[in-house]
Amino acid sequence: MVHTRPAMIGPSVLASDMSNLTAESERVIRDGADYLHLDVMDGHFVPNLTFGAPVVKSLRKNIARPTFFDVHLMVSEPEKWVQDFADAGSDQYTFHLEAPSVCDAQGAPDTDKVTTLVSRVKEAGMKCGIALKPATPVAALFPFVDLIDLALVMTVEPGFGGQSFMVDQMPKVKALREKFPDLDIEVDGGLGPTTIDQAAEAGANWIVAGSSVFKASDAKAAMDVMRASVQKLGNGK
Repeated sequence: MVHTRPAMIGPSVLASDMSNLTAESERVIRDGADYLHLDVMDGHFVPNLTFGAPVVKSLRKNIARPTFFDVHLMVSEPEKWVQDFADAGSDQYTFHLEAPSVCDAQGAPDTDKVTTLVSRVKEAGMKCGIALKPATPVAALFPFVDLIDLALVMTVEPGFGGQSFMVDQMPKVKALREKFPDLDIEVDGGLGPTTIDQAAEAGANWIVAGSSVFKASDAKAAMDVMRASVQKLGNGK
């Protein structure tokens, strides 16, 4: 689906050799990464546990701006960590619409809680994104799109890397692109040179890629293929 939003490729550091996080990050930036995607998991909202603001802060000391840090909060209470991640050097703070602390007693998004959190993120000097799990209808996000900078459509179940791309999530991306043509739409999970065309055709322009970049024999070539797909199928170039 043709749009004017730029192609952005963001390697997910969760797939890197995290014992050498700075060197791994520098390597993919040198190879053409447009941003770094940082997955924060609390062991509650998702079963896995990764890292928090101190790791992001340490990485920022070594990876200066303008390298963009896109932080994806897979946590139950995203409102608790806004200032910590802003102080750590995060540029974008993406939380889940399904996070219990922004939902009502029935598990539906609470408009006041969601809008308040978006405001807090922006007041802290970060861009704000909202993420959707695969089971969440895309229409749940529509009331909030005008408030945010990015919509993240998960193309795997959040919590672990290395899962297979869920092509059945592409109608969500297409619906967002049709309704909000100027929105940055990110996809995360199972993306690589063999799956990128489906995401690009649907209208995604921010592409999170983990193993397909960090484990590739030629990371630059892998990112070039994905960027070219978004430019051709999304931008019509």
